[in-house]
Amino acid sequence: MERGGKSNEGRMIRKRRTKRAIARWLTAGTALSLSAAGAFAQTPAAPVLSSREVMALSAFCGILAATVLSTLWFMRLRGRTEAENQRLALELENQRERIANLKALNAERNRRIIFWEGPEAEPEFLGTLPEEAGAPENDDAFLSFDGWLSPGSTRQLATAIAALRQKAKAFEMLAEAHNGYVLEVVGGTTGGRAHVRFGALESVRAELAELKVEHKRQKAVLSRFEALFEAVDMPCWQRDADGGLIWANRAYIAAVEGGRAADTIAENRMLVGAAIQEKLDETVRSGVRFDGRQPVVTGGNRTFFELSEVPCGDGSAGIARDVSELQSVENALEQTLESHADTLNHLHTAVAIFDDGRRLKFYNQAFEKLWKLDMGFLESHPDNGELFERLRADGKLPEPHQWREWKEKVLSVYRTVEPYSDLWYLPSGETLSVFASAHPRGGTTWVFENHTEQVALKTRYNTLVKVQGETIDHLAEGVAVFGPDGRLKLSNPAFLALWRIADRDAEPGTHIRTLMQTCEGDPGAPMAGNCLPG
Repeated sequence: MERGGKSNEGRMIRKRRTKRAIARWLTAGTALSLSAAGAFAQTPAAPVLSSREVMALSAFCGILAATVLSTLWFMRLRGRTEAENQRLALELENQRERIANLKALNAERNRRIIFWEGPEAEPEFLGTLPEEAGAPENDDAFLSFDGWLSPGSTRQLATAIAALRQKAKAFEMLAEAHNGYVLEVVGGTTGGRAHVRFGALESVRAELAELKVEHKRQKAVLSRFEALFEAVDMPCWQRDADGGLIWANRAYIAAVEGGRAADTIAENRMLVGAAIQEKLDETVRSGVRFDGRQPVVTGGNRTFFELSEVPCGDGSAGIARDVSELQSVENALEQTLESHADTLNHLHTAVAIFDDGRRLKFYNQAFEKLWKLDMGFLESHPDNGELFERLRADGKLPEPHQWREWKEKVLSVYRTVEPYSDLWYLPSGETLSVFASAHPRGGTTWVFENHTEQVALKTRYNTLVKVQGETIDHLAEGVAVFGPDGRLKLSNPAFLALWRIADRDAEPGTHIRTLMQTCEGDPGAPMAGNCLPG
């Protein structure tokens, strides 16, 4: 109102100034006319003007009058133009102030508006969004929605804006930023202008919007999981707090030989028998996950399923995996292991098998008899290193100078592909041949063979041979012993001297024919040519 009053007052002042200028011009013209009349009156005798002079004077007066009138008109028109320019400048200043106020108002209300004057016009921006929204302040960056909005919101918003500018189709939606902030986006048209308003929600509306976005997200996740479970060949189901079936996939319906999904749920068909189902329900009601392998008759065939059902909220969800082939393989493997165990138990060689965790998995009767360990310790599945420590404490293992180094060397079979082989001389006087090999999938097999009797027999034999050799070597008679294959086993120095045979020609294993050829080639040998009986 104040600015409007000032504008009217200015126009009135300009009008008064114009009137005063016209009055001054008229006064000057009158004075000029009176002066001219006085001058003519003082002339003693007025000359007579010719028609040509009158016409020239008339033309001059007309031109002068036209010039005066044109000047007055242009002066008036200039005053109007200046007044109009001042009025437009004042209105432009008012509009700028109004736009600044609108921008300030939008900034205070956490709003940002994009508007287009026409289909081909460049976008213009008003207002700002709060910092927690994560929206860029730069106009070009703000229009790149994929840089700060979620992919789903970006696609939805781009489609809505295109429909707004091309078909003037209004919209209202919720957009989610990368940081999870939710904005209200409203698009519409006003006076041929398309505009999109981004607004920050507050209090209850913001919470409601976040809940809507979360609900939409969870619904999409649930839909994807349901589509996945419908496609798999494993029976899946959901039950309520009372144990009633509320959802089942296609594989479950086929396993229970149901018809439609609605009929199967209405009939509350369970996958397992009543006894197993009661045990399953009791476990789930206690808040514990149920896992178990159970046989199920489906389609006239006996199928083994690995059942898993977990309590969740006010109900539970379960899944069943067909492990019939695995069950068959495990049965065959168990039979094979039992057969191998029976075979190993009939051996006199001690055998022990350790798993990939270095724990005792199997041992035969010979192993138990060899080490004489109590059954409680063996059935506790001790670690390989723990077993050696126990045997050392009982005084049943060799006592090397560096026990730890010896133990690490023995257990290195777990870290290498090369087998371990060695002779152990036990404090009890026994001698063990130890062989250990690593399994390709982890673990080792240890074989302990008692060679005490063989070593004793070999020692006695070597001693006897040595004694016999010493006895024969001191005989005066020549002695030679040949085996069934005709090869020399033993001979004394008297035999070599008698037949003049060098030591190199009478090595053990030399054939009797070779000795005969040696004697025949020596003319000085006794009975040359017939040195040895054929």
